Amino acid sequence: MHPLAALTFSTRVAKRAQYERFDIRPVGEGFQIRNESHANPADHEYLVRMDGSIPQACTCPADDRFDGACKHRVAIAIRRPDGDQTQRSSRDTARIRGDGGSSIDPDTEDVVSPNSTERPTDVSNPDECEECLPEFPCWDCYRRGRRDFY
Repeated sequence: MHPLAALTFSTRVAKRAQYERFDIRPVGEGFQIRNESHANPADHEYLVRMDGSIPQACTCPADDRFDGACKHRVAIAIRRPDGDQTQRSSRDTARIRGDGGSSIDPDTEDVVSPNSTERPTDVSNPDECEECLPEFPCWDCYRRGRRDFY
C-alpha cells in the first residue's frame, strides 16, 4: 500500500507538500524535516515519527491543531523513504531531495542515485503506474507530464 493511502489530508496540504522545498534526514525516531522554503528554515524544523513506511505524527503545530496529516507527513509519504530506521546502511543516511529525486550524501554532498526499489521510469500509460493514486500522481508521472496534479 502506498503511504499516502493511509493518510487523510486536504488538497491544500497535498499541494504544499509537493511544491515546498523540504530537507529530509533520517534520525533515530523517524525523519527530521526542515522547510527550506521559509525565510528562517531553522525555525521550521520538525520530527516526523514513522510506523514502518507510514508517517504517524509530526512535532509541528499544524499536526496537532488540524484534522488530517500535516504537510510534513504528506511530504515524507510522497517521497516514500524507508521507515525502518533499524535496518539502515550508511548509504541510506543520505538526505532526501525536496524534488523527490536522487539523494545527497550528507558527508560528501555527492548525488546518490535512487535505490533499486523505485519504480521504472518507462511507464507510458499513467493508468498502469503503481505509484500513482487516483487523486495524486507520483513525482515521476507529474514531472514527465503524464499526469497533472488536481
